[in-house]
Amino acid sequence: MQSENPLFADLAKLLNSAAGTMAGMGREAREAARERMKEAMGGLDFVSRDEFDAVKDMAAKALDENEKLAARIAALEATAKPKAKK
Repeated sequence: MQSENPLFADLAKLLNSAAGTMAGMGREAREAARERMKEAMGGLDFVSRDEFDAVKDMAAKALDENEKLAARIAALEATAKPKAKK
């Protein structure tokens, strides 16, 4: 029959409890960090590559149209000035 020393039994229980507590703290810290990362990333606005390319094309078309309209206005102003001088 094996005799149990109460000091060793208590020490083993204490170490087991400490190991469980440390593992729980690690899990909680990992989950808290994951939640903070989700909150930080959730506040950022990310777009897909397709959406980015579509908006880029729209901006290029708008710029081209703006340049055409500016040239048209300049041409109209050039033809209107001689008539105003008469």
